[in-house]
Amino acid sequence: MAPHPRRHALLIVNPKARNGKGFSPSMRSTLERGGFSLVEKAAQGDETLSDVIISASEGIDLVIVGGGDGTLNAAAKGLVQTGLPLAILPLGTANDFARTIGIPANPIDAARQLLTYSPHPIDLGEVNGHLYFNVASIGFSAELADKLSADAKKKWGKLGYAIAAGRIVMRSELFTAYLEHDGLTEKMKTFQISVGNGKFYGGGMAVKSDAAIDDGLLDFYSLEIHHWWKLLQLLPSLRQGTHSKWDDVRAFSTTEVVIKTKKPRPVNTDGELSTWTPAHFRLRRKAITVYRPQPI
Repeated sequence: MAPHPRRHALLIVNPKARNGKGFSPSMRSTLERGGFSLVEKAAQGDETLSDVIISASEGIDLVIVGGGDGTLNAAAKGLVQTGLPLAILPLGTANDFARTIGIPANPIDAARQLLTYSPHPIDLGEVNGHLYFNVASIGFSAELADKLSADAKKKWGKLGYAIAAGRIVMRSELFTAYLEHDGLTEKMKTFQISVGNGKFYGGGMAVKSDAAIDDGLLDFYSLEIHHWWKLLQLLPSLRQGTHSKWDDVRAFSTTEVVIKTKKPRPVNTDGELSTWTPAHFRLRRKAITVYRPQPI
C-alpha cells in the first residue's frame, strides 16, 4: 500500500493563550509522525492571525491553530478568505468551540486524535462584518469581557470568569433594546442578549441544548430578569441550554437579526469586544471546514 502523502500544515500557536506554552515536543512529533509537515508562523508587529494565514497560504493544505476561542476568532477571516481547513489544539482558557465539536480538552489527546479526523463544513456567525464561532452578546457578558483582562484569564482561568462575573452581576442594570427579525419589531428591557452559532460559550454554558455548529441557525436569547439574584436561579438552565422554558427568557432561532439600543453598546464575540450596536447579525452557512470527530 502506498504511503499517504504528507500534508503541509500552517501551525499558529498563541503564546498568550492560557496554555500557549503547552505546545510540547511530544505533540509536534505526534503530528509529524501522522503525516503533517509543520510550517510554524506567528504574527509580527501589527499583523493579525488572519494576515498570517493569508500571507502564508501558498502550498498549505490546512491550518492548525493552538489557542482558545479568541485565537480562533482572530483566524476566522483568514480561513474564510483562503478556504483552508482548520484543525484545533485547545490551549485556551475555556475552549468552548473545541467542546462544541467534540475535541478532547487535553491538547496531547487532541493532537493524537487529530490524525483520525476529517474535515466537515461548519457555519459561522457574523455581526457588523465580524465573524464568530460560538456566541455574540450584548449586556452583562460584554461587560465581563471588558473587565476580564488577558492577564487575569491566564492567571486564574475559569475562576477568573467567576470572580469577575460575581462583581459585575450585582451592579448590572437592565437596558432597552429594539429587536428586528423575521418581519417583526419588538421592544424589550433586558439584562443580556446573546446570539449563538455553536453550542457552548463562557466556559461551558450552552446557548441551546440541541444547538449545533452546522444546523443553519442562529439561536437568540434575551434574559429579561428584574433582579440580579434571579440569574442564580437561571444558572443551571443556562449551563444546560434549557433556559428558553423560563418566562423571563425570550428565545428563538433565526438566520438574521438586528439589535438597536438607545446608546451604543459593545458587542462581545467569542470573548472579545469587536463592535457596537446597532448590531446586524447574520448566519454564514458552511463558511469554513474544520477537522473534527464524525458528527453524530
